[in-house]
Amino acid sequence: MAKETEPVVPFDSSVFEGPAHRKKRDVPDGLWMRCPGCEGMLYRKVVAENMEVCPTCSHHFRVSARQRIAQLTDTDSFEELFSDIMPDDPLEFEWRGRKYGKYVKEYQAKAGTDEGVLTGVGYIKGRRAAVGVMNGDFIMGSMGSVIGEKLTLLIEKASAEKLPLIIVCTSGGARMHEGALSLMQMAKTSAALGRFDEAGGLYIAVLADPTTGGTTASFGMLGDVIIAEPGALVGFAGARVIANTLRTDLPDGFQRAEFLLEHGFIDRIVERKELRNDLARLIDYCESWKPASK
Repeated sequence: MAKETEPVVPFDSSVFEGPAHRKKRDVPDGLWMRCPGCEGMLYRKVVAENMEVCPTCSHHFRVSARQRIAQLTDTDSFEELFSDIMPDDPLEFEWRGRKYGKYVKEYQAKAGTDEGVLTGVGYIKGRRAAVGVMNGDFIMGSMGSVIGEKLTLLIEKASAEKLPLIIVCTSGGARMHEGALSLMQMAKTSAALGRFDEAGGLYIAVLADPTTGGTTASFGMLGDVIIAEPGALVGFAGARVIANTLRTDLPDGFQRAEFLLEHGFIDRIVERKELRNDLARLIDYCESWKPASK
């Protein structure tokens, strides 16, 4: 007797389908960033709210000059000075097929400032001070003739009005595009600070990452009080240049703020969230020790 066959049932794929999936939303670029200190992924908004400092390992990210001014000075109290001084190209320098003048214009658009430093007068927790802040976004804060001129004028204003002077340094050194004119600014700013010191002025230097080359060899290390942010690279020549010249291995942390503090090159390391308070306290402390004017 023939075996009876079972009827063929059509395959129904819906039996195996799970619940409907929500369509994946597009995530905008730039929401997340990686910390070079702890290598963790950070929500950019959280870092910005923490003054551009990693909330996990306290790595201090680099900030622009305008961000720094907003962090240090009282709201809407900063009055910019000497903004009409513009860079020139007296040497008609050309680098990698690009003229220096064009190079400067590109960085002016990119950095949002006309040069590598902002200078002016503002209030720090109610204390009026002359403030200069270098902009690392402008040709790596390299020191040219405009930076030297603006800082010298700021120093002279601080002396004339008996204001404490604060300069936040962020620089890759002297600007090679201006040759000897750039190197001359080292002597120019140092001489102005010498006159300011003779007049009894208070100068606080703040070294941010990085502070190198001619800036370190001049006004960067001439403060009555020298403060550095944690982990800031501070030095003159590069570590590789020094190691190759001396033919030796350099110690761990060489040229970092902590190494410099240990060896007496700077006075304090202050975290960014405490810097404004620390500057106000230093101004009060130093002002209280000034001799009474006759």
